[in-house]
Amino acid sequence: MTETPMGGPVRAAVVQMVSGMEVASNLTAAGGLIGQAVGQGARLVVLPENFAFLGRHQRDVLGVAESPGEGPIQSFLAQTAQHHGITLVGGSVPLQGDESDRVRAASLVFGPDGDCLARYDKRHLFDVSLPGGEVYRESSTFAPGDAVVVAETPAGMLGLSICYDLRFPEHYRALVDGGATILLAPSAFTATTGAAHWSVLVRARAIENGCYVLAPDQGGLHANERMTHGESLIVDPWGVCLANAGIGSGPGIAVADLDPAHQQAIRERLPSLGARPIGRAVQPGEAGR
Repeated sequence: MTETPMGGPVRAAVVQMVSGMEVASNLTAAGGLIGQAVGQGARLVVLPENFAFLGRHQRDVLGVAESPGEGPIQSFLAQTAQHHGITLVGGSVPLQGDESDRVRAASLVFGPDGDCLARYDKRHLFDVSLPGGEVYRESSTFAPGDAVVVAETPAGMLGLSICYDLRFPEHYRALVDGGATILLAPSAFTATTGAAHWSVLVRARAIENGCYVLAPDQGGLHANERMTHGESLIVDPWGVCLANAGIGSGPGIAVADLDPAHQQAIRERLPSLGARPIGRAVQPGEAGR
């Protein structure tokens, strides 16, 4: 299936990986999976968070961070998008910023001509303590972004997010208010949180916003002995799972067609986006007056 410039159906793919400590090896693996997706007709391909590098220790990423606009990871994305003539999204790329001891986790969108169409820096950082003693402090290595980003692409209006953003519904409502019709959630969900919340959160973001959601995830055991959830998903605006790469099943792809007419029909039948009340919150003591 080929996309049309006026918003016809587009075939999309999410790529599931088990990224490791060697950038070159990860890029080779990503390239092979992208090729498989293109071979199945995909014109929009989304890679997971940390697709190019997932080190033994969190701060190892400082050693592979790139300057914006240059470096092997960004060159790979640009050249691969141009080679296949697709819209390609690098789930997260470590980019140098203003701080010497912290970098940005940036989702980068490349168009069919190889140009970078948009950059989104992860806003919500994964600072949590999980059952079983798992502790994560992304803010010790990553600086947060401060902008909501919608990318206009040949594949559609893409609303950008990364992983932990999934837990903040207001982020996605802002993307929809900005014109997004396809929401992206490239992730590296832990096995613990993924088993409990992953599919529920992805489907909820689709249902409440009447959007397609593309959610590629890391899915397997990494060099740091961390297990990621997998189950990379493509979900339609009704919350129906159209494609699933499998839970913790290792590298793979999931492919499905995104149909704007189907999306519009759902939004017309269930017009919740246009039914939001506008007004101030009720103050204490006012209820019932």
